[in-house]
Amino acid sequence: MLYYKTIINKQDAEWVTLLHGAGGSSTIWFKQMRYYRKHFNILLVDLRGHGKSANKEWKKNDSFEHLAKEVVDVLDYLEIEKTHIVGISLGTIVGQTMAQSYPERISTLVLGGAIINVNLRTKFLLAIGRSVMRFVPYMFLYKLFAYIIMPKKSHEESRLRFVNEAKKVSQKQFIKWVKLTKLVNPYLAHLQVATKDIPTLFIMGEEDYLFMPPVERLVKDHENFSIEVIQDAGHVCNIDQPDVFNEISTKFIMKHLKTPAI
Repeated sequence: MLYYKTIINKQDAEWVTLLHGAGGSSTIWFKQMRYYRKHFNILLVDLRGHGKSANKEWKKNDSFEHLAKEVVDVLDYLEIEKTHIVGISLGTIVGQTMAQSYPERISTLVLGGAIINVNLRTKFLLAIGRSVMRFVPYMFLYKLFAYIIMPKKSHEESRLRFVNEAKKVSQKQFIKWVKLTKLVNPYLAHLQVATKDIPTLFIMGEEDYLFMPPVERLVKDHENFSIEVIQDAGHVCNIDQPDVFNEISTKFIMKHLKTPAI
């Protein structure tokens, strides 16, 4: 089973499950804990190959569906019937996959730095990564991708946090995650259709140049989807502007509570 940690507000409080991005771990939510725990029960997980789930083995045809099932297995073990999902970066794909495969278990989706489409520039970078990743130290590639995705001085804390966490990921695990990106575009297009009935908020940094344009286009086509853009923030907007991220995400989740908070 994946490594997990729970923070209990009260027994009848609703659950929020936090999903980190590739190369991160559950520790990247450190700026959300104090705020979220005032309102919700919190479930933190380390996805396969990350943090304290670093030794989780892969099988040949493992996919995002398998990664999502591992998170649901934790929900089952803890007897959590339903949860709100807050994800960042590639964690948003795992969250949306959970919503596709187990819609009855998901109350809302809050998708920060969401990846819903990979443009030509990003496809090119990923293709290069896949072609050389067996020969080039993965930390060189990861640092390169981190600088491309989070290039500004104001993104430095986010960039360093993910780079330092990525040092705990093995080359083998890194290769497996990069391989998942090969067919990600058609898969992501399918996810948007499959999850359109679940209330979804995209939270994007205004400086997230690679990933924000397709999100803006998507939101225009689905009335159940909404977007909030955070100023002076990049891809990892929950670290760049945590106070704004916390307020926006909490307000959205509380609007969809089964029992309104007092």
